[in-house]
Amino acid sequence: MRLTGEHLFTIDALLGEVVDVGTTPTGRRRVIPVVGGTVSGRLEGHVLPGGADWNLQRSDGSAELWARYELRLLDGSAVSVTNTAVHEPDPRLPILTSPQFDVGDGGPVWLRTGVFVGLLVPRLHQNSVRVEVHRVGWSE
Repeated sequence: MRLTGEHLFTIDALLGEVVDVGTTPTGRRRVIPVVGGTVSGRLEGHVLPGGADWNLQRSDGSAELWARYELRLLDGSAVSVTNTAVHEPDPRLPILTSPQFDVGDGGPVWLRTGVFVGLLVPRLHQNSVRVEVHRVGWSE
């Protein structure tokens, strides 16, 4: 058996002004607001304002990404996204993330199960990030 991947959709999230909380016992905390954006591909819709990435620069030089935000799809359903990663803190490099989805019965319930991988590409000149969401599967 071998792993396979299927691209499902793309999230283009617009980011707000960074809130620098400062140095805490666990590292330097920054909160990066999610203020809007779009979803395209197998899912279509918008990124709702109000989410954020509670980013932590750890003492070992790595960074923790923990983002939570919501999508409103064209059919009116809402999808809650939690996206996590531990990565090298280079804003020019893509980051592999682990998105998880919380979906009500009226939405795309197929997002509730499975393994998903996101390829997060910073777009600093546009104050945004692009997340290419893939489902991991297997074949013989």
